[in-house]
Amino acid sequence: MTDMAENREASLLPKTVAYLSAFLGVGIGVLALAGPLAVWLGLGDFRLGFSLLRTANSWAPWVAVTALLIAVALPVIGKMTSRPELGRLGSLALIGAISAGLTWYVPQTFRPPEGTPSIHDIATDPEAPLQFVAIVPLRADAPNNLDYGVMQGVESVEQHIEMQRSAYPDIVPQRFEAPAREVFERALQAVDTLGWERVAADPESGRIEATDTTFWFRFKDDVVIEVKDSASGGSVLNARSVSRVGRGDVGKNAARLRELFTLLRADEAESQAQ
Repeated sequence: MTDMAENREASLLPKTVAYLSAFLGVGIGVLALAGPLAVWLGLGDFRLGFSLLRTANSWAPWVAVTALLIAVALPVIGKMTSRPELGRLGSLALIGAISAGLTWYVPQTFRPPEGTPSIHDIATDPEAPLQFVAIVPLRADAPNNLDYGVMQGVESVEQHIEMQRSAYPDIVPQRFEAPAREVFERALQAVDTLGWERVAADPESGRIEATDTTFWFRFKDDVVIEVKDSASGGSVLNARSVSRVGRGDVGKNAARLRELFTLLRADEAESQAQ
């Protein structure tokens, strides 16, 4: 009876360890996904989402390494003891290792490049940034204001301008050969293509205001665009993108404006080729 009990315990231990590794690994992944899912379902705001993601991300590397060691050890022990079932249990632990590993790795890919400034307001003309009008009431409860250069960690407008230009030297007024009215219509199409929500559009003043909602945590960032005819011919487009929450934007506002400019340049090139 004692031998039978010992054999049963010896058989139960690897199985328990393997199932526990898989459970914890997959559980960590589910916890990470619960963050944005809670925001999507309206169960909480981005603070809850980030809290769940940070918790999962902090535990993920430990679970991944432990599960991987178990996934490697079980088949080896199985070969040494002529127990092939341990190899299958190792595969189970490997599932947990992969899940936990991805839970840690994927958020790392969203980290901003080195040197990205901790700012959240980007304008093509920072000396005279475009002003929002229609969107102002929609930001009544937003932690971030619309005063360029007035934010935590920035001492002056001049410092903000220097930080922006140093990190994003390509974010400048965009010149086009087409007249303002034509570029305005293209900008409207680009706003729709990019999936931004139109808030206001005035062809007479050449102004567009829109809101972009990020995918994972449903952050709302606001954009204002203005197109004017140039005295030297063609037109000039200025734009500004501002986050409603968050001290830094991990480069998202600059990337958003680049996407807009890329679409407009592509439209211009296509029009000239016809």
